[in-house]
Order: sequence, then C-alpha cells, then structure tokens
Amino acid sequence: MCAARSEQEPAERADPDLDKLLTHVARGDQAAFEALYDQLAASAYGVIRKVLRDPSQAEEVTQEVLLEVWRTASRFDPARGSAAAWVLTIAHRRAVDRVRSEEAATAREQRTAQVPVVTDQVAESVEASMDAERLRRCLDGLTELQRESITLAYYGGYSYSQVAALLGTALGTIKTRIRDGLTRLRDCLGVS
Repeated sequence: MCAARSEQEPAERADPDLDKLLTHVARGDQAAFEALYDQLAASAYGVIRKVLRDPSQAEEVTQEVLLEVWRTASRFDPARGSAAAWVLTIAHRRAVDRVRSEEAATAREQRTAQVPVVTDQVAESVEASMDAERLRRCLDGLTELQRESITLAYYGGYSYSQVAALLGTALGTIKTRIRDGLTRLRDCLGVS
C-alpha cells in the first residue's frame, strides 16, 4: 500500500515529464510553467507549510519559490536530480530562510526595545548631597527632644522601647515625639 501511495505523490517520484517541463520553462515557455505550477504548487506549499505553520506566510513563500523557479529554471540539471526534488529543495530552503528572518527580526526588536539605563553618577551624587542637606535643615527645625528621638530611632537603629530606655522617658511619650517630628519632617520636605 505504501508503494501505491508514493506513486500518487508527484513530489516523491521522478517524473521525466516534469524534467522536460522545467527545461521548457528555462527557455521562457509560459505554458510549460503553467503546467509545472499546476503539478508542483501544492507539494511546494505542503513542504513550506510544515516549516512555517502560518498559512498566509506559507502562501507568500510558495509564490516566491515558484517565481524563483521561473527565473532560475536554467540552473536545473536533470543529471543531479528530478525537477520535483529541485523545486521542493528550493521551497524548503526558502521556508527555513523565512523562519530565520522572522527570528532575526524578533531579536532586533527585543534589542531595540531594551533601552540601556545610563546613570549619571555625578548627578546622583549631587542629588543625594542636596537631599541630605535639605534633611539636615528640616531636622534643625524640630525641637531638640523630637530630633534626639528620631535620630536614635532612624539613624541609631534603636526600637521605640530602646529609645525610651536610653532617654529615660515613657514609651508613649517617645512615640508621640517621633510621630510629631516625622509629621513636621514630611511637611518640611514636601513629601505627600
């Protein structure tokens, strides 16, 4: 049954008629090209479709392949293989080329979409210095008790209870000083 099936598929068997048609196509015979097209277009599309998966791209590449066959038919050498094998080899190569082209385009798009982040270390240093200066000015605007409590908690790394123990003050009082001091800092710094 397999032998009968391969006899039915023109791409699978050597067909001297196709070889003759391709030889006539090489001489510019449009009728020969039409006959060749009718016999091989479906097989070429099938090969291309297996590689590309997208039907519209497969149709487009099939047209490109058959146009290439028309233009380069004089390169066909029947001593090296059948006309069907020659056409289907072109089809497969064109399909692979399309896949590679699409992959390259995707890679280019991804590279251009990634904008490199350029950091200006001098500007960042100046900005950090300016922020530190603003913070110092705002800390100077707090009461001594608020500044001392906030400095111990945020710069010293102490917990509220440790700050209360260090200053010998009730925990609730320390929490109130820090909360009020932070509110004044936020207002001074213009932070929402």
